[in-house]
Amino acid sequence: MIPLDEVYDSFRNELASVAADGRRRWIYARQPAGRYYTARTAVAALLVTFLFAAPFVTIGGQPLMLLNVIERRFVLLGIVFPPQDLYLLVLIALSALVTLALVTVVAGRIWCGWLCPQTVFLEMLFRRIEYLIDGSAEQQLRRNRGPWTADRVRRTVLKQTLFLALSLIIANVFLAWVIGAAAVRALIADTPAHHPAGFTAMMIFTTVFYLVFARFREQACVLACPYGRMMSALLDRRTVTVTYDYRRGEPRGRRTAAAVQPATGDCVDCHRCVTVCPTGIDIRNGIQLECVSCAACVDACDDVMTRVGKPVGLIRHTSAERVESGGGRWVTARAVGYAIVWLVLVVTVGRLVATRADLDVLVLRQAGTMYVALPGGDVANFYTVQALNRTSHPATFSVDVLEPRGAIATPLGPLGSVGPHALQDGRLLIRVPRTSLVGSSTPVRVRINAPGHAALFVESSFLGPPAGGQ
Repeated sequence: MIPLDEVYDSFRNELASVAADGRRRWIYARQPAGRYYTARTAVAALLVTFLFAAPFVTIGGQPLMLLNVIERRFVLLGIVFPPQDLYLLVLIALSALVTLALVTVVAGRIWCGWLCPQTVFLEMLFRRIEYLIDGSAEQQLRRNRGPWTADRVRRTVLKQTLFLALSLIIANVFLAWVIGAAAVRALIADTPAHHPAGFTAMMIFTTVFYLVFARFREQACVLACPYGRMMSALLDRRTVTVTYDYRRGEPRGRRTAAAVQPATGDCVDCHRCVTVCPTGIDIRNGIQLECVSCAACVDACDDVMTRVGKPVGLIRHTSAERVESGGGRWVTARAVGYAIVWLVLVVTVGRLVATRADLDVLVLRQAGTMYVALPGGDVANFYTVQALNRTSHPATFSVDVLEPRGAIATPLGPLGSVGPHALQDGRLLIRVPRTSLVGSSTPVRVRINAPGHAALFVESSFLGPPAGGQ
């Protein structure tokens, strides 16, 4: 006979969605019901609304969200981040990563079960369509193991058509996040021959989304997603996550109206927690890599406990340490460390975004050029001017040279006006009396005057003949 502890530990040697011979074991998850599922539905509704609306809602003429990697143009919550603000985007991305790490350390994989687009779309859209057309998990299982009847063909065609249509909609929304809503509208309204690259991208994304949500499903979380493996390494015995209280539940035993087996725990071994799990695991085996903390098993177990007259919470959000000892600290040194890092990053990013200039002008001496001696004793240098307007209104500016004494700035070509969220490049000639030079390199201080904006001061250098030279 195989020892009982070896039977319980055998789950670590195999995946619930993969059979012993390596073939895919399709998971027919029951539709959950309960307070957590209701809360997840509300959160999913908000997230789907944001995901679908963000590229199309505009603030000051800019989309709410745009992640145009191709053109290096990013808009976050209506705030435009040009390529010159790449350092801010890096800090924002780092802050988001630390936020995920902090939340995972404190409350487990909340991102996976509640916020991840993969989970939201699969559980709240595609599975609900499946429940609506194919019925409950039991009905799906019986129908798929039976013959191909006319009713099964009709249901399959309808379901897959809706899956494909929804994947096409998601693909268009995804493209709108990347290339913008206007470009997607033009892509839809025009013929594919005029936009071969965009049409190809749309078809590729549609196919990928369809295969992920209609076929790959939980395998994306279990096999493909690196987040689950990375964040699972942050869990420890003090992390609050979906946990089975084995001290209360073991040993498991069936209950009937007539009698209750002696010396049994509260777990009635009904397997409801297993049948509602979207990844097919048994949470009673302990914390597992496949668990996405969706809390479907919590709702199922609470319902059973209520029916048998036992307290709810046999499966609940708690830590392994609290299950073992009944106590333990909610705040750990590691969580405090992540919180401090997170706070420093958020304050830094907030300050940098709040204090960045609406109009940024950069004046640099033109590379590869020397000074020019002018008639009358003046010396001239060429400069490049780059003006960045971060506002949604046109901006004008002028350039005054404060130092050295007697210096005069002359624009070479159009300079001094920059459009909304635009970048303008220009050239400038600065001439300085020879008597104001202090050697081969003289500091230059330039003031940028712009109506409605604070004055900017730019430091540069001015090349001239060496002291005593001609």
